[in-house]
Amino acid sequence: MPIVAHTNLPTFQRLREEGEVVLSPDRASHQDIREIHIGLLNMMPDTALEATERQFFRLVGACNQIAQFHIHLFTIGCLERGEDAKKHIEKYYESFAKIQQDGLDALIISGANVTHPHIPEEEFWVPLTEVFEWAKKNVTSILCSCLATHALIHHCYGIERTHLPAKRWGVYSHKLLDRLHPLVADINTRFDVPHSRFNEIFQDDMEAKGLKVLAASPEAGAHLAVSPDGIRIVFFQGHPEYDEVSLLKEYKREVIRFYQNERDDYPPFPENYFNEIATQILLDYETHVKDKKIAGGNLKDFPEQQIVEHLDNTWRDTAKAVINNWLGKVYQITNQDRRLPFMEGIDPNNPLNL
Repeated sequence: MPIVAHTNLPTFQRLREEGEVVLSPDRASHQDIREIHIGLLNMMPDTALEATERQFFRLVGACNQIAQFHIHLFTIGCLERGEDAKKHIEKYYESFAKIQQDGLDALIISGANVTHPHIPEEEFWVPLTEVFEWAKKNVTSILCSCLATHALIHHCYGIERTHLPAKRWGVYSHKLLDRLHPLVADINTRFDVPHSRFNEIFQDDMEAKGLKVLAASPEAGAHLAVSPDGIRIVFFQGHPEYDEVSLLKEYKREVIRFYQNERDDYPPFPENYFNEIATQILLDYETHVKDKKIAGGNLKDFPEQQIVEHLDNTWRDTAKAVINNWLGKVYQITNQDRRLPFMEGIDPNNPLNL
């Protein structure tokens, strides 16, 4: 059901232009529908800040539960920001203090850039764990994306991520390992998920600590897992929220980094992502970039528009279904007072009666 545009955040207008249903507060006030309040702790760097908003807003907005979704953006202050991002955050984001005061029914925590080999060395570690400790006591369910998954599994279970020999980068086929869990009800038993990371927490390590892995890939490892109670914490190791162009933009960024001598090697292609036509276009461009890097001269624009028509999104339907199931279960067990995590009679240690 619909997202409510309770602020003037530009993302709401972008979603309307894409055909998404976004209600004005006035229209929402005339619907006799329960509100669900979802926090989005957005820790992504400036270049991905607004794209991350749109990606998660789309997934939430696609849910068909009978509820009005109010998404509350906030971030943590230790992250390095440029002036434009600071202004955007100051204008459209809420403070964590206000989030704590008003409460949430559910919380999504995005990934973030890292600069240290061990996550607890990152400046965001302490404020992130403070948000998590508050949410664990006051929010019905927390959904973690990629780096947030690594950070909170480390914080909760003491599992340190493993640095991979090469970047896990591309679109990979996954298989359901538990077809009966409510979060994966009625979804495909095989489905794709994009991944983009240098580190991994392995399925065996998760299961040794009592986490339930619901979906995994032979090539990309565990993607979807839940805390032992089944719902309080949901872990994504991949990026089901990605747009079809997200990996393309990452690849473009790495090509530019190569040209500017910020990386030594020309970036490999994301796996299972470009078709034959796109691959040939990009191989031709690779030759051009390498020639210009040696000989000098003007570099042609990256052929992004030529590539876009050859990209396929093979993961969004499943991503929407999982988010739909997640928020549907939150709706069924959360208290109508968003400052309280559960309705009366719900066992916090087994909220889904699994």
